[in-house]
Amino acid sequence: MRKTTLAVAIGLFLCANAASAKSTQLTVEQRLELLEQRLISAENRAAAAEQEVVHLKAQQTVDRQELQDVQQRVTVKNETPKEETAKNASSPALSLSGYGDLKIYGDVEFNMDAESKRGMLAMTSANLNNPNDNENWNLNGRILLGFDGMRKLENGYFAGFSAQPLADMTGSVDLDDAVFFFGQENDWKVKVGRFEAYDMFPLNQDTFVEHSGNTANDLYDDGNGYIYMMKEGRGRSDAGGNFLMSKQIDNWYFELNTLLEDGTSLYNEGGYHGRDMEQQKNVAYLRPVISWSEGAFSVAAAMEANVVSNAYGYDDENGNFVDQSDRTGYGMTMTWNGLKNDPDDGIVVNLNTAYMDAPEEKDFTAGINALWQRFELGYIYAHNKIDDFSGVICDNDCWITDEGTYDIHTVHASYQIPNVMDMQNFNIYLGAYYSILDAEDKPSDSDNDDRYGARVRFKYYF
Repeated sequence: MRKTTLAVAIGLFLCANAASAKSTQLTVEQRLELLEQRLISAENRAAAAEQEVVHLKAQQTVDRQELQDVQQRVTVKNETPKEETAKNASSPALSLSGYGDLKIYGDVEFNMDAESKRGMLAMTSANLNNPNDNENWNLNGRILLGFDGMRKLENGYFAGFSAQPLADMTGSVDLDDAVFFFGQENDWKVKVGRFEAYDMFPLNQDTFVEHSGNTANDLYDDGNGYIYMMKEGRGRSDAGGNFLMSKQIDNWYFELNTLLEDGTSLYNEGGYHGRDMEQQKNVAYLRPVISWSEGAFSVAAAMEANVVSNAYGYDDENGNFVDQSDRTGYGMTMTWNGLKNDPDDGIVVNLNTAYMDAPEEKDFTAGINALWQRFELGYIYAHNKIDDFSGVICDNDCWITDEGTYDIHTVHASYQIPNVMDMQNFNIYLGAYYSILDAEDKPSDSDNDDRYGARVRFKYYF
């Protein structure tokens, strides 16, 4: 009985153990299955979250685009579109060749003139188409645009150029300077092109002194007197060009200018002593200048001479050619420039003399002018002695009609009104001149014994 009971107990224990083991094995599998299901659920939630992030980013892009569209609609009408801005991502720039510096500048100069029309001294701006008119009102002027290029090396050598186109009120385009130069700083220099050499007859604040041309052309107007000012070989000619060499040694300055041109361009309308000048070849003016300066004082002496014989002239009654191109001039100028040491109260004084020895004519000119506190006053005396004159048919009420001695007295003045509208680059100049003509063979009450004029000049630099 006891054995039976023990056997039953052992059997029941084994069955319980087996059942317990079976029950435990199912629970682990279930747990693994549950973990797998949870992992799958987590992966699904991550995928859903990733899709949500992508959706949100897309929505932000749409919102940003809508905001930009709204901003674009409220911007200034002429603003560059964003697609054009994208095409021009970098700022526009001016590219140079890399061989030096370039300077662009200019100035505006327009004049309102009132002047006499009873003949002229030489090359006034008066329009003489109607000699019966006694006075002339005129508007004239130009706009200059300058381009200067410069290249410098460490050893002091340099090279450069200057080009200055002019556009005037009549609608034509001309040229002031067109020059190439090279040399060594504070030593020597070479210039070639169109330009003006050393000024041997400075007029200080020259606003309106209508007596002579401003270039090497049309300086001499037959029958109207000649105020010789050492300009015949100075340059800036419409009929030729310059070649200049200069040297600086301490306070000394040396210059030799050569002007090659059609020599008949000196004469307005080609007339000289009542005859038409005929060109045979170009003239060659040599114009040496020597100058010394110390502080505010400077002095210069020069001469100019055509060295080509028979360059122009006329045929006499026998058919022989008569040379009229042998012209030699001399000049001297002294200057005291107090503005160097005192820009506000300094005084500038010029004393000028010039003498021309030409075929059958001798011309002497002297002048003095002073500038102080923007006010300028000057006087010019000219003496013409003509030994030969063939007679001239003059429709412009000419003053000189025969051999003789003629004097011209000119007083000129100007005043500068600076910084108009508080602009340092905008000035207005008031200028005037008055000339008295004195001839041995004319009565003192002659109708053409004076000339006069006044000007308002607008000057703007940019």
